[in-house]
Amino acid sequence: MSEDFINTLWLTGKLATLSTVFLLFIGLPVAYLLAYTHFKIKPLVEALICMPLVLPPTVLGYYLLVAFSPQNIPGAFLEKHFNTRLAFTFEGIIIASIIAGLPFMIQSLQNGFSSLPVSYREAAYTLGKSKTTTFFKVLLPNIKPSLITGVALTFAHCIGEFGIVLMVGGNIPGETRIASIAIYDQVQALDYKAANQYSFILFLISFILLTLIYSINKGFKIKTI
Repeated sequence: MSEDFINTLWLTGKLATLSTVFLLFIGLPVAYLLAYTHFKIKPLVEALICMPLVLPPTVLGYYLLVAFSPQNIPGAFLEKHFNTRLAFTFEGIIIASIIAGLPFMIQSLQNGFSSLPVSYREAAYTLGKSKTTTFFKVLLPNIKPSLITGVALTFAHCIGEFGIVLMVGGNIPGETRIASIAIYDQVQALDYKAANQYSFILFLISFILLTLIYSINKGFKIKTI
């Protein structure tokens, strides 16, 4: 394996790992809020979160690229106050990957929270447990399948992301060139051997993650208070 091949896989794994970690911290409170509270604009919030599922990645990537441009308010603010540009950088594709992965993480967690009986929270509060304790000691252990599913699906989606990463990050070796983009490059160059190597590794990772999801969910048992 060439150094470029290994570096591309490393960058892909790094992107997927960081994006998944950020999405987990973002997804837990957002999913909890959506599952247990009702507010007027809730359908609007849920629609915005799920937009990456139906919107072409290149469209989302285009709008992010426009937002990151120094000619527009978000990009100009970052450049003026933080001396930072997100377009065609690794930091930029992390943000793009997080936005694209929102529905995979949040929907899985929200479904998990919503599936729990209301009596779980009520019993915990009756026993004097705080909302924080109830969240970590009662709710989270009982949505373990949804938690694992959200993490695994998000990670798998991130390593396979193409359109939005290409639009926001371009195709810069060692900076924004991830495995899915490398596959396209190798096919264009008629290097099917390298394309097959990348494809097989991504296929294997996705297969292992899905097997892990089904195996853990099959043996899961609900924990009582």
